[in-house]
Amino acid sequence: MNYSFYMPTRLIQGQGCVRRSAAVFASLGTKAFIVTGKHFARKNGSLDDVTAALTEAGLSWEVFDEIMSNPTIEVVYRGAERMRACGADFVIGIGGGSPMDSAKAIALLYSQEVKEENLFSGSYEDCLPPMAMIPTTAGTGSEVTQYAILTNDAKETKTSVASDLLFPTVAFLDAGYMKSLGRATTIHTAVDALSHNVEGMISKRATVISDALAKEGIRRFRLCLEALLSWDGQTELPLEVREELLCASTIGGMVIAHSGTTAVHSMGYELTYFHGTDHGRANGLLMAEFLKIAAERMPEKTADILEALSMNSVKELGEMLKAILGPEPPLTEEEALRYAAIAVQAKNIKNAPFELTEEEVREIYRKSLVRG
Repeated sequence: MNYSFYMPTRLIQGQGCVRRSAAVFASLGTKAFIVTGKHFARKNGSLDDVTAALTEAGLSWEVFDEIMSNPTIEVVYRGAERMRACGADFVIGIGGGSPMDSAKAIALLYSQEVKEENLFSGSYEDCLPPMAMIPTTAGTGSEVTQYAILTNDAKETKTSVASDLLFPTVAFLDAGYMKSLGRATTIHTAVDALSHNVEGMISKRATVISDALAKEGIRRFRLCLEALLSWDGQTELPLEVREELLCASTIGGMVIAHSGTTAVHSMGYELTYFHGTDHGRANGLLMAEFLKIAAERMPEKTADILEALSMNSVKELGEMLKAILGPEPPLTEEEALRYAAIAVQAKNIKNAPFELTEEEVREIYRKSLVRG
């Protein structure tokens, strides 16, 4: 049995942890470059908490709030130029996966010249600035991964900038920032966290440690399932549920940092790129059909996943996902054919211990989303 485990990111968890961490921010540099979206970090109080802590530490900052969902290559190059121009020396990412992934990519591009054709090469100089991440959704796990996922128009999909150099220096976990998240975002990000933990187990890079983490992440998702299924979005989801989901998400990030994702992600990217389907939702729509194949080829691992969910079959998992996600507009046969051809070219589809042919990928799309 040979494996390694590397997790250099410091975790600080609890309500108010950002505001109490002026000394931590002071240890990172003298001027922060804050990467976020237009609205949510202001709405949930996370940006105010960050700037209050920076003020207490005697630090200055610049806010770059141009990050959109599914960030583009162009926006991270623009962010890096802005960071150089303002004289910042460390990065803070606030938000869901899009701002945090963008923050990591900006830190990379700020630190060194990387031509666009080499952006996804994985070969970079070890000179990145310190990075702090503050997740405001529970699903991506980006606060503890070495990945930055960007929209890649040249390949009509999403592609990962990947290097151990992208592991954040520190991550602050405060589920209070998620209180105002709506039902759709809460559920889609929760399913993304589930997908990370599930795919991490169905990976040829899985280890005994990543599997142990994944089972715990799946179990924590299961603890929230009843609350999510019964929640109409009109009332506030209990904070303890938010905290469990955030824990499942961070664990899922640790899992895929070592195992990588597999076919569900590579296939889901096409739904996001071509249809704008939320990332976690896209994963959830495809997960059950993928696991039916995994159950035939990796029955013990699939049984472990179902046990952690307290479920008896992949069919039961599929029914749960349909109930929690609701209906999705169908794909055409032509779309299934096209998306399968793209998905089989992705690096992460090759992470599974078994080969998936293009026809099998097409069948997953068909059985999941083609009607009639």
